[in-house]
Amino acid sequence: MKKPTRQIHIGNVAVGGDAPCSVQSMCSTDTRDVTATMAQITGLAAVGCEIVRCAVPDMDAAVALGQIKSNSPIPVIADIHFDYKLALRVLDGGIDGLRLNPGNIGDKWKVAEVVKAAAERNVPIRIGVNAGSLEKELLEKYGHPTAEAMSESALGHIRILEDLNYQEIKVSLKASDVTKTVAAYRLLSNQVEYPMHIGITEAGTIFSGTIKSSVGLGILLADGIGDTMRVSLTGDPLDEVRVGYEILKSLGLRQRGVNFVSCPTCGRCQINLIKVAEDVERRLQGVDKRITVAVMGCAVNGPGEAREADVGIAGGKGEGLVFRHGEIVRKVPEDQLADALIEEINNL
Repeated sequence: MKKPTRQIHIGNVAVGGDAPCSVQSMCSTDTRDVTATMAQITGLAAVGCEIVRCAVPDMDAAVALGQIKSNSPIPVIADIHFDYKLALRVLDGGIDGLRLNPGNIGDKWKVAEVVKAAAERNVPIRIGVNAGSLEKELLEKYGHPTAEAMSESALGHIRILEDLNYQEIKVSLKASDVTKTVAAYRLLSNQVEYPMHIGITEAGTIFSGTIKSSVGLGILLADGIGDTMRVSLTGDPLDEVRVGYEILKSLGLRQRGVNFVSCPTCGRCQINLIKVAEDVERRLQGVDKRITVAVMGCAVNGPGEAREADVGIAGGKGEGLVFRHGEIVRKVPEDQLADALIEEINNL
């Protein structure tokens, strides 16, 4: 059961409370390149990204982000470090959310200015604690970036905002170590009711990063922790969104696109199931139907799985059966299985 948290809004997306866990990504483009950044945001929105974050390293990027925000199909968060003037500029540009750590902004009056501007515009602030950039005093206290140090860092940043009577907050506690990340979120979630943005930072490439993110985020989501999430991968941001939905789908928390089932193959399989399955999965990436599709290789589990799916195939010797809603609709040669399955999906 999801832990109760305060609800905030990033643009038109509810985060926390009874809202489902939303899926985020971050642009890998240079924010100052408006055309490239808008193209990437459009692509991300097309695969289901609900919130996007953009880096704001300087004032040129802050100015460009105003134009990006005004044309973006989804809410935009500005990622800012150290310079409060950048935060004020993107707030003037209509940004939907800020990612900054108030303790890194400098003098309290600078934080107060940012908070005042954010409050006037109902713009939430995400406190983003990262194991790789903890405060020096916490590293000296704990010796290295522990879950306790991360949680204490977050609480310190939270207090700064609460002292300014500001509670439109969400929090993240990211590390590249899965167990450390999980421990930090568990620790903080028992102390505050602010919504949590979850992720395993610097998780790796699409292969290793997907595994680490699936394990870490799966544990947290199963614990009821997680109001919005990003799967951090070294690669195309579109893959971050696809993996995010697959994680949520596997836990029955969200449903977007096709639920794809395929068997691992074994010595009983007499068709090139890997080729068929990869072909079908590739062709289903743009399909957003709430259906289950099964690609099975033999007569042991294949017919049963295929019958339980909305559509499916079960392989035989150089051929296969095509099922729709539990009924066999035809038998086709192996080289026509993928086409036949896609045709049945299109006919649903």
